[in-house]
Amino acid sequence: MKLVFAKGNLLKSVNIVMKAVPSKTTMPILECILIDASANIIKFTSNDMELGIETIVEGTIEERGIIALDAKIFSEIVRRLPDSYVTIETNDNFMVTITCENSKFNIPGKSGEDFSYLPMIEKNDCITISQFSLKEVIRQTIFSIAANENNKLMTGELFEIKNNILKVISLDGHRIAIRKIELNDSYEDKKVVVPGKTLNEISKILSGEIEDKVNIFFTDNHVMFEFEQTKVVSRLIDGEYFRIDQMLSSDYETKVQINKREFLSCIDRATLLVKEGEKKPIIINIEDESMQLRIDSPMGSMKEDIHIEKEGKDIMIGFNPKFLMDALRVIDDDMISIYLVNPKAPCFIKNDEENYIYLILPINFNAMR
Repeated sequence: MKLVFAKGNLLKSVNIVMKAVPSKTTMPILECILIDASANIIKFTSNDMELGIETIVEGTIEERGIIALDAKIFSEIVRRLPDSYVTIETNDNFMVTITCENSKFNIPGKSGEDFSYLPMIEKNDCITISQFSLKEVIRQTIFSIAANENNKLMTGELFEIKNNILKVISLDGHRIAIRKIELNDSYEDKKVVVPGKTLNEISKILSGEIEDKVNIFFTDNHVMFEFEQTKVVSRLIDGEYFRIDQMLSSDYETKVQINKREFLSCIDRATLLVKEGEKKPIIINIEDESMQLRIDSPMGSMKEDIHIEKEGKDIMIGFNPKFLMDALRVIDDDMISIYLVNPKAPCFIKNDEENYIYLILPINFNAMR
């Protein structure tokens, strides 16, 4: 095999497939990137058996072939090569020579025939959205998935298609994030749970341009995201996702409209007095046209008043400041609406169209005094 690449094209493709190379595995072949130039195109593939990525690479095939290269050493070599043309050659013993200007590396490869290829996905069940929309909906929900795997379903996000609306939901037991996107075409109803790891990695690859499209294909066990020259295939998470509709009550006793940037900045200042990992609530006291935020910790205390527009009752309630900040950071609106029932019930941050809904459980700050 003999291939020639521009360094920029090679590095871009290596960076894409590195996202599905496992850090630990009992199968050494999976620590490799598969370079397949056995046909008329060059494909790079990685696969950790949960997530797999395949991308087509721009380059010249001088001799066809297939080889698997240790992903870590190959990526580090490519990263450090001069910005010029890179030649990759193999011999019958799977030895690989990488040449770029005056640099020449010889590294061992492995038979490409031993590599675990990505599962075949039938391209029947598909939706198409812009890369911008997918990247945004991931950004606006991914922070609410659970960090540990005690409940596998909480480490993923529900993708639900109903009445030509794509609804994406994440939750971790303390909060829920919901985003809705109106689809341009008519699609069958569908519910799948996509791993958060998959969505995180896809978000890093997507261009985020409105004009660029991504096709999403569903099967019973897998989902495939196809965009530009890249395919990302992931196992789905099995199980029935949580029924959250009963938690999304439209009843409220207090409605607050507030400047988002001002609210976020105030909480950010308050957290200066809280050590990382310390569970100190921010106490919010709503009276008339004013919201007072207060935090007390061994490092000191802080109070600040913000002007608001209020409907309904006065209320005092406590929250984990991080949970509030996570939600506020991904909302693009200048003014936001917060709906509250009582100090023990969750608050809702949502717009009138309910394109986004963020539910956050309160903290019983009286018990922490």
